[in-house]
Amino acid sequence: MSETKPETKADIINGPLARVIFYLALPILLENFLAFLVGFYDVILAGRISEHATKAIGITSYVGWLASMLFGLVGTGTTALISRHYGERRYSDANIFLNRSLALAGVIGVLIAGTFYTAAPMVAHLLNMQGEAYEIAVRYLRFDSFGHLFSGMTFIGAAALRGAGNMRLPMLILGFMNLVNILVSTVLVFGVGTNVGLSHQWFSGWGVDGIVAGTVSAKICGSLVMVACLIRGSGSLKWDSSKFGLMDDYVRRILRIGSLAVIDNGIVWIGQFFFLMIISQLDADPTESYVFAAHVIGIRVEAISFLPAFAWGLAASTAVGQSLGAMKPERARRAGVEALRQCSVFMVILTLVFYFGAEEIYRWMSDEPKVWKVGVPAFRFLAMFQLPLAAAIIFSTSLRGAGDTRSPMIISFIGVTCVRLPVAYLCGVTLGWGLLGAWVGMFSDVCLKAVLFSYRYLTGTWTDLKI
Repeated sequence: MSETKPETKADIINGPLARVIFYLALPILLENFLAFLVGFYDVILAGRISEHATKAIGITSYVGWLASMLFGLVGTGTTALISRHYGERRYSDANIFLNRSLALAGVIGVLIAGTFYTAAPMVAHLLNMQGEAYEIAVRYLRFDSFGHLFSGMTFIGAAALRGAGNMRLPMLILGFMNLVNILVSTVLVFGVGTNVGLSHQWFSGWGVDGIVAGTVSAKICGSLVMVACLIRGSGSLKWDSSKFGLMDDYVRRILRIGSLAVIDNGIVWIGQFFFLMIISQLDADPTESYVFAAHVIGIRVEAISFLPAFAWGLAASTAVGQSLGAMKPERARRAGVEALRQCSVFMVILTLVFYFGAEEIYRWMSDEPKVWKVGVPAFRFLAMFQLPLAAAIIFSTSLRGAGDTRSPMIISFIGVTCVRLPVAYLCGVTLGWGLLGAWVGMFSDVCLKAVLFSYRYLTGTWTDLKI
């Protein structure tokens, strides 16, 4: 049964598709850029401390990715279901899905924080960390675990808002979080006093511990702002604790969609963890971290490529979900193709910047010449694979927006287990090609996924899925 539609600034279902995709993607692009700056700035700060600090930051980024994956158990289903119900004009049901998702986010946040705190020493040990690097990593991971008590509300709130077509509010909240992170981390890392022209040092700084303190502060602040905005309400989406619940059909539908997405992301994450274990074997001296630091810097910088890819992918996901809800399958199919067409412009530009700017990027991100020597040749090779990366991300994200989480899971399993890990070990360790060899496995995985996701999406059979 149709309900009165909340006021919106763009007609996602009926407006010109190219314009709809573009204006949905722009706020997400800025949001992703601001989120990227949080991690990017942390790596810059760590690079000014030591290669061990850079290694610890890199490990934490992978653990943070695992947290996002677990919250994705709820977030993927939330976006798909809210976008589909918005397309059907069933706004009160969409609001129930929001509040059920927030309740789930609170429970998952507690479980993640406790698990990550306990597992921190094991993670550092598995990644071959020793001495100072081990101590920094364990301390960093445990401190960061407290941030996950709060980050779930921000993650799930943003997923719900995007499903409803509100891309602007998550962008503003991420901007606020980025500002908090930069200000707090800078002060806590370097201190206050002589470095601002005073005759004595008021606060000497915490070094690498100041980086994680700034990140946790940003997560707490972002969560509080998101909750405040949802209490106030955004369109038909509004915080309502009376609609919280964990045991009904709404929750089962959220988890049914999200469970396959989490298995998918879990496969990727486990593969990435084993991939990191391969990277950790590439330094000739286990007490050094030059190759690992070069890997962390390269991946952090290449994350810029993910910004437009995920922005246009999420824009297509919202358009796909709402178009299917409005019984417009052809418009849903066109959404992902249009998103890739627009995103390709950015990816070509990034290819050129990465290739010709590789040396300057590494010199800026690290003070260690040994890190430059390892990283620059591999990063120039990495530059050549940006377009396949965009195709894989946009089409897989669009499929999840339609509720198709099974095919991405199967494709991820094939790519990680049959290509990325065996090729990375063969080229990086067995053949002795080092970081470049390990990244050959990564690039091969990306290319395979680009082909398989493109084929799945362009067949269009996913438009018949019922969620």
